Amino acid sequence: MSDLHAHSVAYVRESMLDQQPPPATETGVVKWMRSNLFSTIPNAILTLLALWALWSLLSGVAPWLLNGIWTAPSLSACREILDGVTGGCFSVLTERWNQLLFGFQYPSELYWRPTLAFVLLFVAIAPVLFFNTFPRRMLIFTAIYPFLAYWLIWGGSILVPLLAAAGLVAGYLVYARFVAQSFAMGFFGGIVAAFVVWWITGFLPVEGILALTPVESRNMGGFMLNLILGSVCVSLSIPFGIALALGRQSRMPIIKWICVVFIEFIRGVPLITLLFVANVVLAYFLPPGTNFDLILRVIIMITMFASAYIAEVIRGGLAALPKGQYEAADSLGLDYPQAMRLIILPQALKISIPGIVNVAVGLFKDTTLVSVISMFDLVGMIRGPILASTEWNGVYWELLGFAALLFFVTCYGISQYSQWLERQLNTDRR
Repeated sequence: MSDLHAHSVAYVRESMLDQQPPPATETGVVKWMRSNLFSTIPNAILTLLALWALWSLLSGVAPWLLNGIWTAPSLSACREILDGVTGGCFSVLTERWNQLLFGFQYPSELYWRPTLAFVLLFVAIAPVLFFNTFPRRMLIFTAIYPFLAYWLIWGGSILVPLLAAAGLVAGYLVYARFVAQSFAMGFFGGIVAAFVVWWITGFLPVEGILALTPVESRNMGGFMLNLILGSVCVSLSIPFGIALALGRQSRMPIIKWICVVFIEFIRGVPLITLLFVANVVLAYFLPPGTNFDLILRVIIMITMFASAYIAEVIRGGLAALPKGQYEAADSLGLDYPQAMRLIILPQALKISIPGIVNVAVGLFKDTTLVSVISMFDLVGMIRGPILASTEWNGVYWELLGFAALLFFVTCYGISQYSQWLERQLNTDRR
């Protein structure tokens, strides 16, 4: 009886079994390939076709890259060295790198100045782009940087950018003094104060006072010119675009229709037409003998062009906000500037980040259009002086590939930053 009772009791394990590893097909690379590349029969076929296309591309490009020549003095010397072997003539990059980056007229002994300005650009934009990482005190250098960069790249006396900065500070103080009494008085008073200080600079003996060797704008070129136009125009077009978007939604008919006409006209005209206007037509509206810097004219036109598109992007962000956000601002007793600064614009700008970045990337690539008005940017240098020389006439893929690489790195960096910023600000509302 006792034996029967003992056998009727279920066995209870007192210790856990050792954990067993999962099957090899459910871990590591095999698992990833099964889930992403060969999950279904159509996906498997597409994966095999993609691998075949990639292999065909690499089998043709790899020898051209690996057998490339970097030390020949001309295209004919490259071909003699290769002697029928497939390979690229990358010697044009080692021979003309300075012209590709700085143009062919910028003094070679002054290359350190735009290089330093480029390095300091990252220091200046760091507290703006990564606002949670860097201290707010660095914004002081951000405000100083535009005047410092101008002095480094163009040279001349340091008093010119200092007095220009003083003019902007005077304009801000006038605006801050009168904005509580009258918005128009403060705004236009600030502009007048800034122009008065700028006008006074023309009568001051600034030569020789902490002066660098001056470089004229017509000597700017290469990828440096693309960076100057891209960074300046993007920085200026965002605040102008915000103002245009708010003006288009204004309840004052005059302000609204001025913004509507400006936006629709600029968006209806190709950028290349505006560049021709900057190069040729604007000179007819200036007094005889007046010298209006070409780079400044191009910056004005490209900024106008980008501002119109950014205004529409931001207007879409404003329209995407629920009406309750505007009503909440009214219920808190906020006036229009406070409501826009504290409630409406922060949300609208977060929604508009992808569109703004899209315009910025397109604008940076469109800076290559200045080559059609005889400005030797990176593409202008390739199409003009380099390919026109007898040593490198016939080199295309190497030069255009180098230009594509520079633009890709810059635009890809902008795109990746925008995605990071979206995740930081939780624009997807997840």
